[in-house]
Amino acid sequence: METFTYQGGQLHAESVPLEEIARTYGTPCYVYSKQAITYNVNDLKNAFGGHPYRICYAVKANGNLSILRHLKDLGCAFDIVSGGELERVRAAGGDLTKSVFSGVGKSEDEIRLALDANIGAFHVESLGELHRIDRITQETGQTAPVALRINPAIEVDTHPNIMTGARENKFGIPMEEVLQAYRVAAKMSGIRICGISCHIGSQLVDSRPIIEAVRQLAELSDRLSDEGIKLEYLDAGGGLGICYQREHPPKASEYVDGLWDALGQRSLTLLVEPGRFVVGNAGILLTQVEHIKRTDANRFAVVDASMTELMRPALYGAWHGILPVRKEQEGRQTCLYDVVGPVCETTDCLGRGRKLAIADGDHLAIFSTGAYASSLGCTYNARPLAAEIMVDGDQHRIIRPRGDLQQMFASELPALE
Repeated sequence: METFTYQGGQLHAESVPLEEIARTYGTPCYVYSKQAITYNVNDLKNAFGGHPYRICYAVKANGNLSILRHLKDLGCAFDIVSGGELERVRAAGGDLTKSVFSGVGKSEDEIRLALDANIGAFHVESLGELHRIDRITQETGQTAPVALRINPAIEVDTHPNIMTGARENKFGIPMEEVLQAYRVAAKMSGIRICGISCHIGSQLVDSRPIIEAVRQLAELSDRLSDEGIKLEYLDAGGGLGICYQREHPPKASEYVDGLWDALGQRSLTLLVEPGRFVVGNAGILLTQVEHIKRTDANRFAVVDASMTELMRPALYGAWHGILPVRKEQEGRQTCLYDVVGPVCETTDCLGRGRKLAIADGDHLAIFSTGAYASSLGCTYNARPLAAEIMVDGDQHRIIRPRGDLQQMFASELPALE
C-alpha cells in the first residue's frame, strides 16, 4: 500500500501534507498511517482464509496505546515480553486471555501479574522458568497455561543482533531437550500444556527458515501426541520482514500458505506474532534540517532527530530511506550528505551518502520507522521523547505529546543529605 506519496510536489501521509504536520506539532515527530496498519492486518487475516488462527501482535515493535486499541478493534491478540507490556495491553482494552507472554527472564512478580490477568499462555524458555511458574501456582492455587518455546538451531539471513533461533542464542529450549521438558511439565499439577512455539529471528525476508521451523515443531507435536500430550496450537513466532531498501519479503499469502503446508493436516490452531510487518512501513520520522555543514572530508545535514528517536542505524547499521518533504526546489544543487543528529556520539548518523537537494530549515521524512523506533526511543542528552501523530485520511491527531523536561526532572529525587 502506497501510504507516503508526493502530491503536488509535497510529501503526504495519506491525504495530509507533512508540512502541515510539522507546523502543527513540531519536529522531530513520528507520523503513522491508520489506513496502512489496517491494510497490513487485513492482508494477513485474509491470507489465513478459513483456517484456525490467531494474530498476536508483538507489542515490542510499537506499544503506543492508540495503536494497540486499533489492533484490538481489528481482532488482534498480543505477544508481550514484560509486565509493563502486559499493562499496556490491559490499558488498551486488549484481550489478555488470548495473548501470550514470551521472554527469557520473567520475574516472579511478572508471573503473578500474568496469572492474575488470566494470560492466554506463558511461552516458557527454560526448565528453570517452568519450575518457577509451577512453584508459584502451588502457592496461589492457580493453573498456568504453558507452551514451550523451542530453539530449533536454524540459521537465518538477518543481522546477528536480531537472530534468535541459532544454537548459541539465549532464546528457547534446545530441540534435543524438548521431549523431556514436556514430560516434566506434564507431571506438574499447576501446569496446563496448551501449545508449542518458536521465534527464530527478526526482519526475515525469506520465509523458508520459518517454514522449516514450523515443520520441525509439527513433527514434534506428533511425538508428543503419541505420549498423550495433546497440543492446542503451534506458534510460528514473528519476524516476517518488510522492505527497507531493496528487500523482497514474501507476500502474506505466500508466507501463510507455506506455514499451512508445514503444518499439514494436523488439527492445531496456528499463531503468528507479527510486529514489524504490521507497523514498520506504516510510519515515518519527520525531522528538520538545522544546519548544512561542510568539511574537507564530508557534507553533513544536521537534523533535529537523532539516535534517541531512531536507534536502529546505530544499533544494527540499519538503512532507512530519507526523502525531502518538498520534492523539488529550484536552484538547489543535489549533493551527497550524511544525515546526522545532534547527539554527542559518532554513531548518531541516520543515513550516509544520501543524494539530497536541501537547505537549512527543510523537512525530511525518514521512512519505515513505525517499528522499533519510538519503542527504542530514549532521553539521552536530556532530549524529551518525540511526539507521535496518527493520520487517518485527511485527519490527524496527536497520540503521544512531546516529552516535557519538567516532568522528567520531577521524577528525580534529591540526594541524601
